[in-house]
Amino acid sequence: MRLIMSLFWTRNPVKDKEPPDLSKDPEYSQRLQYLGDKQQNCTIRLSHVTQKDEHKYCFRFITDQPDGKWLGYPEVTLTVTDLQVEAPERVTEGHNVSLTCKSSCTLTDRATFIWYRNSQPLTERRDGNNQLLLQSVRREDAGRYNCALHGHSYISPAAHLSVTYPPKNVLVSITGSAEIVEGDSVILSCSSDSNPPALNFSWFKENQSSAVGSGQSFSALQSGRFYCEAHNQHGSQRSDAVTVIVKGAAHIYITLSEVNLFRCFTLLSLFSYKRLNSLHLKCLMTKCTEIYITQF
Repeated sequence: MRLIMSLFWTRNPVKDKEPPDLSKDPEYSQRLQYLGDKQQNCTIRLSHVTQKDEHKYCFRFITDQPDGKWLGYPEVTLTVTDLQVEAPERVTEGHNVSLTCKSSCTLTDRATFIWYRNSQPLTERRDGNNQLLLQSVRREDAGRYNCALHGHSYISPAAHLSVTYPPKNVLVSITGSAEIVEGDSVILSCSSDSNPPALNFSWFKENQSSAVGSGQSFSALQSGRFYCEAHNQHGSQRSDAVTVIVKGAAHIYITLSEVNLFRCFTLLSLFSYKRLNSLHLKCLMTKCTEIYITQF
């Protein structure tokens, strides 16, 4: 009568080589659990299965006899389903796009796929068996897509879908005040929402057909209403116009007559009249007795 000394599950047995005990293998020891009594029932459970676990498995038992080493045949072949999302990297807004959940093994016709976008389930967007059809794609459809089999915890790696679109929400912002004095300038900046980002910007003055500037910023020197157009390869959009007001500088001239033999040969220039405006005082020696001030 033979006495069983050891029994265990092993994988990929090789002739004339002692197969390893999976329960002692670091790759399996924390994932393998015996459910039976190891006497008449040696059922095991393998957790957190991945494609690396695709092997041929068999049962090994060793008796107290020199020739009493046995392997259970045929082996059990484990096939692990690997899911991958196939999708284009980018799609243009308004177009249709189809995403496919591909499996490395043959599935039954009853297999049901679940789709996720940015980790949120899209059960209401399921289409067909293993395809997700997005019609008239919007910017909000961009993100990371995963798929899974209903009833299984494994979720595929993410595939990123980028949605390209022309510039939208084009805005002009003003640095400082829109009211300046003659000789100064005001900086206008153009921004937009687009994918890819807009790199070309054109500036226009209302009632003029040709552009008055280019670039994301523009220095306005004249009064008027200005707007910008943002461009990328998918189209362009113009902003609303903003108003720039340029005010002329104020000058005051004072002419004095002869006063107590006072002689004035000096031209004074003061720069304290309002903000950056010029106040010019001019003294002239004449015979008249009137004093008058003229402002323009």
